[in-house]
Amino acid sequence: MNISKNLKYFFILPGVLSLAAILALGLWGLKPGIDLAGGSLLQVTYQNSRPPVQQVQQITEPLALGEVRVQPADTASYIIRTRALSNDEHNNLSAVLGGLGSMKEDQFTTIGPTIGAELLQKAWIAIVLVVLCTIIFIAWAFRGVSKPVQSWKYGIVAIVTLLHDILVPAGLFAILGHFVGAEVDALFIVALLTILGISINDTIVVFDRIRENLRLNEDKGKREEFEEVVGRSITQTIARSINTSLTVVIVLFALYLLGPMVTKNFALTLIVGMIAGTYSSIFLASPLLVAWQKWSARGAKK
Repeated sequence: MNISKNLKYFFILPGVLSLAAILALGLWGLKPGIDLAGGSLLQVTYQNSRPPVQQVQQITEPLALGEVRVQPADTASYIIRTRALSNDEHNNLSAVLGGLGSMKEDQFTTIGPTIGAELLQKAWIAIVLVVLCTIIFIAWAFRGVSKPVQSWKYGIVAIVTLLHDILVPAGLFAILGHFVGAEVDALFIVALLTILGISINDTIVVFDRIRENLRLNEDKGKREEFEEVVGRSITQTIARSINTSLTVVIVLFALYLLGPMVTKNFALTLIVGMIAGTYSSIFLASPLLVAWQKWSARGAKK
């Protein structure tokens, strides 16, 4: 694979996707679910015909519950989100909904804003720890590789690709949240952490092959340009990376299409993150190493 010839083309797609994600997050942000923002969730199923969404919203207005979000689930159910409700408010809401037809309450959950803020804080701490530990581990694992790229640069490049991998699904949910009301919850955070783990694994596989090829060249006294080593390493690992990711994506598609409503956003986040992570591990991380090496070499000649 000719890295030098196609270098600028590798960066176009991730650059466009990352910019679009940053714009979406800046304009609309993410819409937090009740487990992050706090509030109450009530899921009900109507035994006969389900009343229209507008009718449900209309009969809840006199209860003074603030913003009431009604989301259809399956063919006969509604998921209703409100601010945190007391027992009396919950009972009044159930009674009003029951007046629209024969109804069964499937679940009712209330989470205070303090618990939601604590979950969000711990999620950020977990992501930061993952990033720091990744840099430290890669710098240590590649400590024997110092030419032509220092070991710590492998760690920085890996983090840049990880940021791309979580920006893409986060940007998608910012767009979905704005246009269709999609919310992010604790499962979304779990999905992002899973994407970080899987993506860094694919990146390290490619980096490790680069390290091995550099070592073999040194043992044999063979002179080869760094970009040629990187291109050969990508060629040697591309089939493994794509096949591994493809099997996972197939399972996730099955979960998204056939799984319960509560896991659909989780599966969608993983699908988008897996595809973005596979691309970045092959066509972003290694070309970034080559670009950094070329930039450093030009700076050394001046």
